[in-house]
Amino acid sequence: MMRLLHIVKNEELRLAIFTEQGVLDLAEAGEVFNFSLPQTLKQVIIQGEEGLAKIEEITNKAMSQRKDLFRQEESITFGPSVDSPEKIICIGLNYISHAEESKMKVPTEPIVFSKFSNALSAHQQIVELPNNAEKYDYEAELVVIIGKEARNITEEEAPNYIFGYTIGNDLSARDLQFKTGQWLIGKTLDGFAPVGPYTVPSKFIGNPHNLDIECRVNGQVCQKANTKDMIFNCYKIISYLSEYMTLKPGDVIFTGTPEGVILGYPEGEQAWLTSQDEVTISIDKLGTLRNTLS
Repeated sequence: MMRLLHIVKNEELRLAIFTEQGVLDLAEAGEVFNFSLPQTLKQVIIQGEEGLAKIEEITNKAMSQRKDLFRQEESITFGPSVDSPEKIICIGLNYISHAEESKMKVPTEPIVFSKFSNALSAHQQIVELPNNAEKYDYEAELVVIIGKEARNITEEEAPNYIFGYTIGNDLSARDLQFKTGQWLIGKTLDGFAPVGPYTVPSKFIGNPHNLDIECRVNGQVCQKANTKDMIFNCYKIISYLSEYMTLKPGDVIFTGTPEGVILGYPEGEQAWLTSQDEVTISIDKLGTLRNTLS
């Protein structure tokens, strides 16, 4: 299993890899061994298998020769697991149970909206809740990262265009989301797209449509489902989007959330997220994304 991540060092986003010995800063390892390596996830994506092979080679070398280069997770600052995507695309109501709890029609084709890069935040990053809204909600989601330029591709071709997967939380301010017919304002507040902690290349995941997904708030399970319950699976989503826009390497797709969001509760039982709440999202093979709100 290869788990790539970004760390923040001297206010710079640096590519790293998580191993059983700890976290290896790949830029530092490259300098030590005089070895040219991709410096960000976007560069890995562009280099493809060549970039992954370089990372594997330097990691093995460091594990055998320079164990002092590895750091424990507690001592690092995480960055978002993706960097500078051209597009952050989100799919709404992509689980039947979530559509029903939201009292909306089950879609017959993907519902598409977006976030902007200002919304990206990292594992363990504190997300500030602005004071111009009150109804803050979580949404646990599998996130797809595009690996190659894709335009008018079929569902069968789609797996070849995926670089990897990460975990996302489509944080939402519901009172802003439904203020108008466009959801954007309630979805792309600063920090409202936590992603991480890792990006795992697709070859280590295998079938993305049989992954358990769980969300906890302050330790209490709020969402529990499996990605097999998606209405439109990852491959269908990519094929559909590619009919209307060119997907670029590094683009990010939030694939939708299962039932259990606060919006789905009866109005009198809706306990919206507030300052100091901790939201953790776990997905098989991808780890656990954790954020505290303030």
